[in-house]
Amino acid sequence: MPQLIGRVLGGHYRLVDEIGAGGMGVVYRAHDERLERDVAIKVLPEELAGDPDRVARFEREAKAVARLEHPNILSIHDFGIEGNISYAVMELLEGESLRGRLSAGALGWQEAAGVAMAVAEGLAAAHAKGIVHRDLKPENIFLTSDGRVKILDFGIARLLLPVDEGAETATLPSMGTAAGAVMGTVGYMSPEQVRGEPADARSDIFALGCVLHEMLAGCRAFATGSAAGTLAAVLTDKPPPIAGAAPEVARLIERCLRKEAGDRFHSAAELKSAIGASLTPTSGRDRPSIAVFPFVNMSGAKEDDYLCEGLAEEIINLLTRIPGLRVIARTSAFAVGRMELDVREAGTRLDVESILEGSVRRAGPRVRVTAQLVTTSDGSHLWSENFDHELTDVLALEDEIAAAIAERLRVGLKKEERDQRPREVDVEAHTLFLEGRYYFARGTPEALAQAKARFESAIERDPDFALAFDSLAELYWYLGLFGQLPPQEAFSQSTWYAMRALELDDTLAETHALLGMLRKELDYNWPEVERENRRARELNPHSPLVHLRYAISGLLPLARIDEAIAEVEATLNKDPLSLFVRWWLAAMVYLGRYWERMLDEGRHMVALDPTHFLGHWVVGMASIESGAPDEAVTALEKAHELSGGIPFTLGFLAYVYGRAGRSDDARKLLEPTERAAAEAYIPPSTLALGYVGLDDWNAAFDWWNRAIEVRDPFIMPIKTYSFFDPVRRDPRYLTMLRRMKLSDG
Repeated sequence: MPQLIGRVLGGHYRLVDEIGAGGMGVVYRAHDERLERDVAIKVLPEELAGDPDRVARFEREAKAVARLEHPNILSIHDFGIEGNISYAVMELLEGESLRGRLSAGALGWQEAAGVAMAVAEGLAAAHAKGIVHRDLKPENIFLTSDGRVKILDFGIARLLLPVDEGAETATLPSMGTAAGAVMGTVGYMSPEQVRGEPADARSDIFALGCVLHEMLAGCRAFATGSAAGTLAAVLTDKPPPIAGAAPEVARLIERCLRKEAGDRFHSAAELKSAIGASLTPTSGRDRPSIAVFPFVNMSGAKEDDYLCEGLAEEIINLLTRIPGLRVIARTSAFAVGRMELDVREAGTRLDVESILEGSVRRAGPRVRVTAQLVTTSDGSHLWSENFDHELTDVLALEDEIAAAIAERLRVGLKKEERDQRPREVDVEAHTLFLEGRYYFARGTPEALAQAKARFESAIERDPDFALAFDSLAELYWYLGLFGQLPPQEAFSQSTWYAMRALELDDTLAETHALLGMLRKELDYNWPEVERENRRARELNPHSPLVHLRYAISGLLPLARIDEAIAEVEATLNKDPLSLFVRWWLAAMVYLGRYWERMLDEGRHMVALDPTHFLGHWVVGMASIESGAPDEAVTALEKAHELSGGIPFTLGFLAYVYGRAGRSDDARKLLEPTERAAAEAYIPPSTLALGYVGLDDWNAAFDWWNRAIEVRDPFIMPIKTYSFFDPVRRDPRYLTMLRRMKLSDG
């Protein structure tokens, strides 16, 4: 490259000094004579600058990175071409790279965590815009002299030069992101990158795990002395343990470095949250974690299954109140428990240290529970005990087991939290309540009817049974959400039951959060929504349901989507196998317009359960927004088939048909549905969506306004649905915002 010192680029950037060089070119200190500031200028190598395709790609990616504007990402100010010189103008940083810092030795956890959290925050911002780094390593992380952390060379790795076959730190080339192309730096590349598969956000998470390992261990996670050996190690080997690392830190890094992308943290935001949690003091100990499996029914009587599941669920609810204890939610714990896996594999699936399992044997009016606490690292027993009780004393039995676990794990309930435990409950009412929860968990229309009957009978037996009222409130909300009952009817009933539950016990955090959702649906009363959610978080900040309901009611309608995603990710951390929670995450990602991530979430859901319609819905909606109409139609048709033809999937299928140019197919769905809506309740959003797909906004606005009238919940994301973009200034749209009290004016 010719000597450029003293040259002026772009009419006002005077190159002052060379401050760095590498495969991507030479970096100069320059003075911006127009704005009178110093900047850094990266000049591409002549081999790249002479290739018009590469230069065009570099310009596109520079523009994409420039739009990020994040404090943890190096800012790009300008881009230019002069003759055979292509350059990018960036902010000038003072300090050293992380590679330079590591030359002095390993970092302590506090310092390493601070660096990693900053990098994760920057990655999260980039991933939200569909940008993947693909070449994260210590050389591309900069520590400024004033304590900031910056990620360098975002998106530029696609232009890298060919590999040096003998180099341990070789960089592998790619001319794009097509499958079969390999890019990245050996030792930091994810297994999917090594295999030449497309990289996504989880590839960056793998690389950050490698960096974390290196910061703590002082050596690379995968290093064999040759590029070929290191690539093989990335595919097959586990990195060596880090001496002195706390168990939860070791687990965190291990999860980043899992070979299958779906087993890692699902987002950089989730990883950042996990790192932050590891820094939270927990009485000088690592934060313990536990899953409670459904107890085995040893009596052989099918009618006792409710007791086995009910006891486990009640113990989960008690343990969730304990500060500093991470408790896996019922859905995921029971799902893994039924797989009958080796305890080590179960622990890996749920990312927990210990598992409570046991059996129940009922004999007449007495019940014997055998409970054992097992460590997932080696399958050894931490504790086991037999409990013999009268069925009339089942609440005391639950308390005893929870207290024994808390003592063994060196955690415990504060007195005020113990006092929140309801004491006086009619035994028969409690049995009916447990049976109701058993049926509610099954979710079919028949099971929900059984659950409703059990909860109502429990209240007849014990009119002061707060949890039974809470369960009826939850059941009616569920019936209104997917249109099994008209929303106004369902949500009004739900509100009455929730209010009654709180009259009896104002400490029910999840009920306050549910009431927040109902204030949203029925009243559009946003101050009350915030008040109920705040009260819920004060009462039980550890509850996954509280996090989820806050995201749905307090954040989503106000277009605070990134915050909503973080709340649902917190829920997913405690309920990783719940399709319902993962669907809510995918819905938030959809509303945030993160199509690539949404598609990834959908595929993960389909892999978890290909027979459930929600995963196919996610794949379909991500596909239509990503410009793949054929794939979208196939996925939505499958979702509609698997759902049994419910209005929810019908509306979105009609929308996709319209977007895909299949207007006749859309109308074949909409016309009979519109006739049926004249005779019975059909969610207006079903028809509104179809007409949006057909670009018939007159009909669409008519049905959207009906959705507001009947409190159809699927109007709620009005501020973030992408399909409203063409009509944001339409007076009819602005009127809808005012009706929902969401207008900024």
